[in-house]
Amino acid sequence: MSTKRTTKRTPSHRGPIALMSLGHACVDIYQGAVAALVPFLVSERAYGYAAASGVVLAASLLSSVVQPLFGALTDRWAMPWLLPVSTLVGGAGVALSGVTGSYAPTLAVVAVSGIGVAAYHPESARVARLASRGSHTAMSWFSLGGNIGFAAAPLAVAAVIATGGLRASPLLAVPAVAGAALCAAALRALRAPGAAAGSPRASRGGEGRDDWPSFLRLSGAIMCRSIVFVGLSAFISLYVRERVGGGELAGTAALFVLYAGGAVGTVAGGALAARHGRVPVVRWSYALTVLAVAGVVLVPGPALYLCVALASAGLYVPFSLHVTLGQDYLPRRVGTASGVTLGLTVSVGGLASPLIGALADATTLQTALAPLIALPALGCLLLRPLNEPALPEAITQHPHPAPTDAAERA
Repeated sequence: MSTKRTTKRTPSHRGPIALMSLGHACVDIYQGAVAALVPFLVSERAYGYAAASGVVLAASLLSSVVQPLFGALTDRWAMPWLLPVSTLVGGAGVALSGVTGSYAPTLAVVAVSGIGVAAYHPESARVARLASRGSHTAMSWFSLGGNIGFAAAPLAVAAVIATGGLRASPLLAVPAVAGAALCAAALRALRAPGAAAGSPRASRGGEGRDDWPSFLRLSGAIMCRSIVFVGLSAFISLYVRERVGGGELAGTAALFVLYAGGAVGTVAGGALAARHGRVPVVRWSYALTVLAVAGVVLVPGPALYLCVALASAGLYVPFSLHVTLGQDYLPRRVGTASGVTLGLTVSVGGLASPLIGALADATTLQTALAPLIALPALGCLLLRPLNEPALPEAITQHPHPAPTDAAERA
């Protein structure tokens, strides 16, 4: 008589991470949508470069201040309800951007969208980090969702505007509704018995010593990356139309390449980090970005699209690694680390975009984009002294289901 040996299975993180990745895609459509709206604002409302970049600034300015505050709040309290609510707020602002008649209301609703996106990211990064149980690959899949949202944004905006101009922008609320539903489904999956959620202590921050010098160096490098990325996002469509020709279609294609290349880069970043370590992979990516951005600025003709794709890979490979490195450099302040790496440092690019626009108005767009070549080189210098941080034990241990009672979180 044979006996059947049973083994205890570790709950999979794939289901919740997949749902959160899809929800992340729906949210980050609204980050990409702001830059995708710029060419249409220029053509329909006759905005100059500086005025158009001011719209990008409006989406970034409040976000840069608010996102670390939301991160600090998530260090103190778990706020899963914030995920669907912030998704709806982010979508509402962009959906209203085309129906406001004047410049000031457009800036206001885009700023509201930025606040919604800011509120989403620290809490979602905290929940995804716990659900992934420290897996770089799982976190890269979560980040991939955001990259897909960025990549889909120019296509979604172009399709909607084609139906009725900027006045059709309320149709852009559809992803927000879908994203809110996906967030709610992910949270239900994480509350299920045996789900891969975190313990009360881990959900607010684990044990260990905060390494502020390394975190600040990392944050400085992310700022350099952000200025390059937002600068290209805001102006690559107009720049390609000038350099290659082909009208709005050529510009939309270039923006799609910039965002879509990130989908490959993000997944590759998680796989490369699992093999070579996060810090070396981030350094290599910044070095690639120097060469790729130089190609974008200097290479003529259709080869420009290849340079855009390489720049996209260099900018996106380290994206999810920035988040987990920041969290591991500040293991006691995971929410704050997420708010800074996903919010404050990233939003600096939006703050710099009006300067790029003003320089383009005064000279040429090519001249205005040329300084972007130096920034990833500066990022390489900031990253040089960094060491690989240890993964917090609270993340790697097999976690218990997250509490649902508010008193358990207090």
